[in-house]
Amino acid sequence: MSHIFNINIDNPQQRLVQQTAEILRNGGVIAYPTDSGYALGCMIGNSDAQTRIRRIRGVDDKHLFTLICRNLSELGNYAVVTNSQFRLLKANTPGPYTFILNATREVPRKLQHPKRNAIGIRVPDHNVLQAVLEAIDAPLLSMTLLISGDEEGLSEAWEIHDKLEQQLDAVIDAGYCIHGATSVIDLTEDAPTLIRAGLGDLTPFGLS
Repeated sequence: MSHIFNINIDNPQQRLVQQTAEILRNGGVIAYPTDSGYALGCMIGNSDAQTRIRRIRGVDDKHLFTLICRNLSELGNYAVVTNSQFRLLKANTPGPYTFILNATREVPRKLQHPKRNAIGIRVPDHNVLQAVLEAIDAPLLSMTLLISGDEEGLSEAWEIHDKLEQQLDAVIDAGYCIHGATSVIDLTEDAPTLIRAGLGDLTPFGLS
């Protein structure tokens, strides 16, 4: 049975943030709000938790995770970023974007795109999520919380808890959570390529 933590978005309670971090460090799976809807998350090194997330989503091991980072410094540990890419990322993060970037050796091969050395990475703009990332001092592996058969992701903490309490270890309720998808932008080549248009403004990338 999962916990439900009501965490203040403006002033996250450290006791609840630390409880969430402890659940993650112990191999747990959480549902948490982002700046583009709810997601499922676990620690990067826990294969059992990754399997649980895929089971909840109803996807196989070909469905890739996104790496959720606190900032560009942490992102740089997992992705190869050129000077021009860094300037572009610095001007547009945190925000509702997923960037496809060339992966470093810090990224396990099974988490990378099967046909190229790349991974999706996010730096989200959400106070509670940033507090959790700070507490675990590491990135999260993440997938959008979309249950197989549903057309849209769940956006209410109580609804997530009711549907998935037997499959999750914790659900974070931080109040209203915007519903939508990130804009997915491929930065593995010289020019940005749009993979999916979402909440993020595409103008800075010359894609509007």
